[in-house]
Amino acid sequence: MTSDIAIPAPETAAANGHGDAHTTAGFGALTLGSIGVVYGDIGTSPLYAFREAVMAASGAEGVPTPAAVLGVLSLILWALIVVVTLKYVVILLRADNNGEGGTLALMALAQRAVGTRGTTIVLLGIISGALFYGDAAITPALSVLSALEGMKDVTLHFEPYIVPLTVIILVGLFAVQSRGTARVAAFFGPIMCVWFAVIAIAAIHPIIQQPQVLFALNPLYAVSFMIHHGIIGFVTLGAVFLAVTGAEALYADLGHFGKRPIQTAWLFIVVPSLALNYLGQGALVLGDPGAIVSPFFQLFPQGFFRGCMVVLATAATVIASQAVITGAYSLTRQAIQLGLLPRFEIRHTSEAHSGQIFIPRINQLLLVAVVLLVLLFRSSSALASAYGISVTGTMVVTAMMGFVVIWKVWRWSPFTAAALIAPFLFLDLTFLAANLLKVFEGGWVPLALGALMIILMYTWRRGSRLLFEKSRKLEFPLADLVAMLEKRPPQRVPGTAVFLTSDPLSAPTALMHSLKHYKVLHEKNVILTIETAQTPRIDPAERVKLEQISPTFSKVTLKFGFMESPNVPKALAIARKLGWQFDIMSTSFFLSRRALKPAAHSGMPRWQDRLFISLSRSANDATDYFQIPSGRVVEVGTQVTI
Repeated sequence: MTSDIAIPAPETAAANGHGDAHTTAGFGALTLGSIGVVYGDIGTSPLYAFREAVMAASGAEGVPTPAAVLGVLSLILWALIVVVTLKYVVILLRADNNGEGGTLALMALAQRAVGTRGTTIVLLGIISGALFYGDAAITPALSVLSALEGMKDVTLHFEPYIVPLTVIILVGLFAVQSRGTARVAAFFGPIMCVWFAVIAIAAIHPIIQQPQVLFALNPLYAVSFMIHHGIIGFVTLGAVFLAVTGAEALYADLGHFGKRPIQTAWLFIVVPSLALNYLGQGALVLGDPGAIVSPFFQLFPQGFFRGCMVVLATAATVIASQAVITGAYSLTRQAIQLGLLPRFEIRHTSEAHSGQIFIPRINQLLLVAVVLLVLLFRSSSALASAYGISVTGTMVVTAMMGFVVIWKVWRWSPFTAAALIAPFLFLDLTFLAANLLKVFEGGWVPLALGALMIILMYTWRRGSRLLFEKSRKLEFPLADLVAMLEKRPPQRVPGTAVFLTSDPLSAPTALMHSLKHYKVLHEKNVILTIETAQTPRIDPAERVKLEQISPTFSKVTLKFGFMESPNVPKALAIARKLGWQFDIMSTSFFLSRRALKPAAHSGMPRWQDRLFISLSRSANDATDYFQIPSGRVVEVGTQVTI
């Protein structure tokens, strides 16, 4: 069943974003917070990225040569400079949607810029959003597994316990999500600062012993490696990309921390620490090629220090996992508001921060997916093959939508915009092609998860559109009905009736059924429409629009941003200030609850009809989603074929 509530309508307001729009805390606190939340994923990549890339570069022999080590190091360092620093930190952080970033925020911004021709952009947004869920499932599994595998360097007796302990930690992590992340997040920044300091300091001694490793700073080593290694060089690119996974978080968390803190943390703390650590691992392998089995943990002395590092690495990977789980919640809320997913229950875990939310259904699905991945692959090396495709796919789509924003919103010429984006898009497509070579080694996992989410999002959007169009054909024009009722009014009852509808031009189904069955009309009647804007948030002054259409009928439109959770009673309190006199305790909210059945001839295949109906039945109740007091709600059931 589904309720007769608004399908989001596109907005036409111009973008006027500023990357620091929603930041009220001090600059230092925001910078520290961004180190903990934004950089957890990319910050833990040294655990596995260099090892996997060098092993791929070593080919069948399995013994890394100095040329392979320096070539891989050069590729990693320049990937960090070009993909992360130039594309994300310098360019995309400026492409904000009223201070918000992320793939769906960029989609909404690009769609608003192109207007009604935005179908392709919506499709790109669906693809990138769907691929993010693959990333959200693989990141916790890969990160925690790679950290605990360090215990093999402390004692081989620990090896049988790696997978069970990984599952226990991940189950515990998902179990505490409902309590909110505010308390734990306070420790994220300091722990990750310690992490970056330790991984940088540990690399200094090996670099001093093997100073020739610094040749890797020369990009010619990367070019030479690719030219002379043929297909092996191309395969190696897929593993090199593991070093930049997490770059999307830079953009996605823009609204939480602001542009300047994220840029400052990256340029002065994160990238120097990562570069030093990768150089240290390279120096270690140049001195002892056998160290490639576990180059990260062998940077630390055997015994107590290495054991402490495993504990710190586990804490850092839990933080990285937390960031991507929180990202999945935020993405889901945006997708619901933009009409790409049905309503799910959204719980707020903080009174102070609206962005801190918990979505039980997403939490359960992610937990199942993560645990299955750990049990299926059982090692970080096996999971690494599955990791890159979802992230590279998201980056390709982000670059495409970035071109539209630079062209249409920034008003650059299409040739200049293309000249800026084309090199990054070419690089992203090259990384994607390299990762696609791993489809049969595990790359099918994110592709399968992404395909499933694309089907769900596309079905929900298409089915909602068809249902809206079919309902509009069957409904009676509101203006005609109001004129009839004012001319020959039925029996009046005291109080106010609020009828929720997605189409303010047609008479709500609940109103028609109320007149048909009860044959009465309230003294005051309100046609309430809830719209979702294509901006993250709406100024409270623009939240409510009032329109009197007759002595006893009025229209109220409530507008919410796609990053906001709709709260009807709070919004109506604003309406009261604008002159609409109402008492919530003498107001009844009428909702139409529709039971959907597949039609003989619909606009979708039969399987898609059934999927849409299943999604409709799983949707959260409109009363809860719009936070309407349940004691004031009257639901009227209707049966609709689609």
